[in-house]
Amino acid sequence: MNKPKHQISKGKKQSKRSKFFSSAFRRFSSYLFWGLLTTIVAVFLFFIVRTVVIPRFPAWKARYTPIEYPDGTVRGIDISHYQDNIDWERLRHARLNGAPLSFIYVKATEGTDIIDENFNRNFYYAKKNDILRGAYHFYSPQSPAAAQAKFFCKIVQLEEGDLPPVLDVEKVGDLDEEQLRREIKTWMTIVGRHYGVKPVLYASYKFRQRYMQTLDFDEHPYWIAHYYVDTLSYKGKWHFWQHTDAGRVEGIKGYVDINVFNGTYEDLLSLTIKNKDEL
Repeated sequence: MNKPKHQISKGKKQSKRSKFFSSAFRRFSSYLFWGLLTTIVAVFLFFIVRTVVIPRFPAWKARYTPIEYPDGTVRGIDISHYQDNIDWERLRHARLNGAPLSFIYVKATEGTDIIDENFNRNFYYAKKNDILRGAYHFYSPQSPAAAQAKFFCKIVQLEEGDLPPVLDVEKVGDLDEEQLRREIKTWMTIVGRHYGVKPVLYASYKFRQRYMQTLDFDEHPYWIAHYYVDTLSYKGKWHFWQHTDAGRVEGIKGYVDINVFNGTYEDLLSLTIKNKDEL
């Protein structure tokens, strides 16, 4: 029996509508499935990172969790061209775990012919913004320490009230232990005489333990680099502790080294360069 045309047309519309809803439901079910699967995988990976990866790899912890500050209220940073252009207005008002920014060490030189490209600007603005400042030299085992010391003294014009100069020692090169110690002492002696103050020795905990355990190095203030630990393993006397290389500070884009001074602000001032007439 033939159906009227209007019944055939109505049946086709219902069939199309049914197919549309069926297709839409299948798409929705697919989206829902993949959405739930993605969420489950993301939660699982987050759990693995937080409970397995971060505890076993402290560098990850430093970059992806809040910084754990050691005890102390006199805090500072060290900077170089790696920090690029600094917003000094914001930096001067920055707080480090509630404490003001008390001091800044600025990279000045490296070897016998490298001047940090941002040294002059950083060194100038630190003083202009009333932040206690100092300068450091990155030691290179590829050239004589005496020449490196003279280069540093030529480039860096430390003034009364500035922090003592720093020798940053991280590389051994082809030197043996005795040669390295002799080179460090040479730099310290020349620079110390030039500025009339004992230079600061910067080295990591393990580096100091291996290469600079002799008593004559104890004459110099020690700046220890020891990251991602709650307390220092080093039992000797220390003045500065660089406790992270993944700090975040207002006015600086990206990471920056953060340090704490082992003492009061008055103790820190006592290390600064004095008027030569007072020496």
